[in-house]
Amino acid sequence: MTEKFLDNIPLAKYTSFKIGGPAKYFFIAKTEQELVEAVKTAKKLKLPIFILGGGSNLLVSDKGFKGLVIKVEFSEIRFNENIAFVGAGVNITKLAYDCLENELSGLEWASGMPGTVGGAIYGNAQAFGVKISNAVKNVRALSLKDLKIKNFTKDQCRFSLKNSIFKKSNLSGQENLIILSVELEFQKKPKDEIKSKVKEFLDYRQEKHPMNFPSAGSVFVNPEKVIKNKKLLEKFPELKEYNEKGLIPAGFMIAKCGLLGKRIGDAQISQKHGNFIINLGGQPTGHSAKDVLKLIKEAKQKVKKVFNINLEVEIQIL
Repeated sequence: MTEKFLDNIPLAKYTSFKIGGPAKYFFIAKTEQELVEAVKTAKKLKLPIFILGGGSNLLVSDKGFKGLVIKVEFSEIRFNENIAFVGAGVNITKLAYDCLENELSGLEWASGMPGTVGGAIYGNAQAFGVKISNAVKNVRALSLKDLKIKNFTKDQCRFSLKNSIFKKSNLSGQENLIILSVELEFQKKPKDEIKSKVKEFLDYRQEKHPMNFPSAGSVFVNPEKVIKNKKLLEKFPELKEYNEKGLIPAGFMIAKCGLLGKRIGDAQISQKHGNFIINLGGQPTGHSAKDVLKLIKEAKQKVKKVFNINLEVEIQIL
């Protein structure tokens, strides 16, 4: 199996940030059996493993990864009435359009998003007040502990704000779980109605998000907080509206800290949206992660100082 591993592959071209150093070993798994065999080989060689989907919510270190990166490309999509059976490697925007063609509603919010369905499940992706977990019925995953395939009901996935059992298990160092496929349930609606919502969300992203530069999407989780400080409420009247929703946009706080357009090297906090850090270089590079990390640190420090809120990083840092 080791002869199928590629050596010293730059990861920048496999991430939406276009940033990152090389993987010591790299392998593309197109079937579940290929994935299992690659994992067995890595375990035998005592190599750390990282599972890569669309690379859309990921910042790779300039030093790269001293192990095996497995890119999952399970691309099956199968519909049965209002149920979709989807491989973890399917691009989530492609699935949104396939749902449109099948007159299925529930994924319009994901139109225009990069990344894969597996990644969306892993981090319980959400936008416009809708979460991917709303549609989940079951998830199949491979346990790295015993190499057995396990089924998880929606409740067993333990979905929370930008989180799931799959993300928690990988962060805790306990049983690591690799998402293989997911069963999603949607609602039948007229095609024109679904198409209208898709256009609405695409137009919003084009207007509000920095779509012309590489990024990893939202860098920070929007805190589910209520701010009661009277001085802050007087200074930033918008907070009253956010308090009613129980959610304070990270981009709003970063903007109010005067950080829009802040640049270090080719990394910049977007002038269009404070929760996006963009790669102004545009081209794949292995020398910009440190600059992104400096901007993340500065944003966290200033938001803590002004709003007394600890921002939680949403993107995964490898």
